[in-house]
Amino acid sequence: MVAMATGAIVSYDGTANDDDALALARMLSSDALSLSLAYVRHSHEYDPRREEIGQHDAERRLELGAVWLDEPDVGRHIVVDPSTGAGLARLAAEQDAAIIVFGSDYRTSPGRVEPGGAAQHLLSGGTVAVAVAQAGLRTANALVIKTISVAPSEDDTAPQETAAALAEALGATVSAGEDPHADLIIVGSAPSAGKGKIALTGAARAKLDSARSSVLVLPRETPILL
Repeated sequence: MVAMATGAIVSYDGTANDDDALALARMLSSDALSLSLAYVRHSHEYDPRREEIGQHDAERRLELGAVWLDEPDVGRHIVVDPSTGAGLARLAAEQDAAIIVFGSDYRTSPGRVEPGGAAQHLLSGGTVAVAVAQAGLRTANALVIKTISVAPSEDDTAPQETAAALAEALGATVSAGEDPHADLIIVGSAPSAGKGKIALTGAARAKLDSARSSVLVLPRETPILL
């Protein structure tokens, strides 16, 4: 069993659903889990003036995220990659990050969880944990994780180990059984994924579809130990 690093990267572009990602990141953050923000540009502009405008726009969006978090010194990364998911995965590897945090797809109904395209990319063979915020989480009265639920995972103790570590760091409790009303649901990967990679079983995907809580999906046999 290999413990993951303890940094979290928030995928942020200034949209409302990405404010949900900031809310979940704030809930997960602790002295042992540092945050940084990332915005992915899909290409450089050939025209120098347009490139300057594109870079400034990216910086402005990340500044908005820092203001939302009330953390002016939070780390900020501008990544250039045709694929948002691939760019974030590369950044996570460079930064030795444990988690990439996403908001749900912009069409998601409040209270539901629906990974967008970039998150889906990482949920199929990715090597870093993926957290997806419940749509509308940004409007919650208290951004605190009080309860953590663990989805059953075949022959993999990583979800339980991660739940215990997060509960200790955040002052939360781990539900004895599956709790659809928990503040966070932790899901492990299928045996077919191979150690250190993400693959979801049909049951796990169904759990994502029915979830009414934010979700954290772990690579196989790779706990987050704070």
